[in-house]
Amino acid sequence: MRAVVIHAPKDLRIDNYPDPAPGPGEVRVKIANGGICGSDLHYYHHGGFGVVRIQQPMALGHEIAGVVAAVGDGVTTVKTGTRVAVNPSKPCGQCLHCQEGLRNQCLDMRFLGSAMRFPHVQGGFREFITVDATQAVPISDKLSLAEAAVAEPLAVCLHAGKQAGPLLGKRVLITGCGPIGALMILVSRFGGASEIVVTDVADAPLAVAKELGATHAINVATNAAALDPWRTGKGVFDTLFEASGNQAALRTALDVLRPGAILVQLGLGGEMTLPINSIVGKELQLRGTFRFDPEFELAVRLMGEGLIDVKPLITATMPFENAVAAFELASDRSQSMKVQLTF
Repeated sequence: MRAVVIHAPKDLRIDNYPDPAPGPGEVRVKIANGGICGSDLHYYHHGGFGVVRIQQPMALGHEIAGVVAAVGDGVTTVKTGTRVAVNPSKPCGQCLHCQEGLRNQCLDMRFLGSAMRFPHVQGGFREFITVDATQAVPISDKLSLAEAAVAEPLAVCLHAGKQAGPLLGKRVLITGCGPIGALMILVSRFGGASEIVVTDVADAPLAVAKELGATHAINVATNAAALDPWRTGKGVFDTLFEASGNQAALRTALDVLRPGAILVQLGLGGEMTLPINSIVGKELQLRGTFRFDPEFELAVRLMGEGLIDVKPLITATMPFENAVAAFELASDRSQSMKVQLTF
């Protein structure tokens, strides 16, 4: 079979790859759709992120969905022909954190398309993939495979929402409106937020934000004073979802958060310098959020029941043979939100 494989920065190829039959407890999935994630773009442009670098050719991709093509012995949860979203996480189930119920913090996690371990865990941008049957989550008949491929980033955002606590009636600020920031709009709406303000430095993603239901979508590059109405008193927002990874966005947001507000940091931007006095003086709570666990199945169910609609995020779909052009398009925020490959 063929796969989309990164060899070095800007060296993305369509390679022939092994296509193993499923063993006991495994399923083989014919991939239909795969979404290009920010981490895929980091591998494409830079060969990795932070201290993580590719050391061998690696198939990219972890936002995938398809149809079960074969099942191994003992599999009863799905059958040939079942349409599934593929959960890219495979925690070990044995380590301290798995035993504590923190499976997203697994010490021996195998995550599709990740160079964090060596040999690397090969990703899902290939015509077929064989995974543990527990990773193949059946989807509703009403849900397209394109939508199902958004389950992974939606799960990330559902976990972030859980980290923030109840959102019912809360005033929410979202800084950064890439795919994760956009999905946080949907999660905040689902959670019952009374006001959702989104900021970015580009107009195109902000237009999508309005379509998704943001109360206000503000370009802080062209209108730095636009957040002034929310600076009343010590600030008014109850919750911040920081999705840009930009230090300036986080620092600016601190001024419009009310005392006791909760900050959930989603964006990865490296080291930041924070005004600790502001955090201490306003008794702000800074919380991290990392991947997901039960939220993947929840994401599939919420989309399948029509409670969360991710279709407006999918701005382009291209055949995987044109992967380089698709990755370049996904890198242009003025033209795309979520670019998917078809297989």
